Amino acid sequence: MSKVILVLCDALRDDAAKQYMGYLEHLVETRQATRYTCVGELPSMSRPMYETVHTGVVSSEHGVTHNNVVRRSVVPNIFELARAAGQVTAAAAYSWFSELYNHAPYDIVMDREVDDPALAIQHGRFYQEYPYPDIEVFAAAGSLVAKFQPDYLLIHPMSCDTFGEEYGGLSAEYRRNVVVQDQALAALIPAVKLLGYHVLVTGDHGMDDQPGAHHGGTLPSHRLVPFYHVPPQGNGRGNTGERVTHLQIAPTVCHLLGIEAAATMRAPRIGL
Repeated sequence: MSKVILVLCDALRDDAAKQYMGYLEHLVETRQATRYTCVGELPSMSRPMYETVHTGVVSSEHGVTHNNVVRRSVVPNIFELARAAGQVTAAAAYSWFSELYNHAPYDIVMDREVDDPALAIQHGRFYQEYPYPDIEVFAAAGSLVAKFQPDYLLIHPMSCDTFGEEYGGLSAEYRRNVVVQDQALAALIPAVKLLGYHVLVTGDHGMDDQPGAHHGGTLPSHRLVPFYHVPPQGNGRGNTGERVTHLQIAPTVCHLLGIEAAATMRAPRIGL
């Protein structure tokens, strides 16, 4: 059994990660990490893909088909499976994760900070307003690691989505924030590797080139996101040049956690 941190960078395009995440690409280049291109499922929107990533199920099956579906998940997911196995779960993430896996609708007072072993996300630090600084999300995640040593931790920064929707995926503002996230990862990863964590970095969807169009469709800029695996032992395989899908993430996380994947997680796990 291993511990896992999934960093789900909202709206992180595959090409932007490859061009501007210098620290992660250094780990890939020196074979301390493994890189894939991940083909995102559809629709290329946030809440449906939060659920797909955590359940391994397509949107028409799990029912979260657009961003305004406000309810808890009704299919097996990583958080509930880990908790049922006696593991500790945590998240520093947008409030929609609280709605999907803890309580819906989100209560900005009662649900902002939770520490409750009965919840699917037992230790949660949630934010609702955005833009919300990514550095604060990573800082909250670091605090969760220090206090609770969770077996599964989700980190969900959203500023790439904010800047991308306002300025476009080719803008200086968007690309600059990709660098900001890479620097946050450069501070996080060496510390958590010493604690035995596997770090996975991916995106829920990409971003349109131009401002105003956003995402949600089938363009490569909307669907292609990176998938990095940084093992604690530093024994990565470099850039595989291969493609995986969002459906493979949940069974892969379950495998790393040493728990049985749900029967609904039918996609093969990613070869790490």
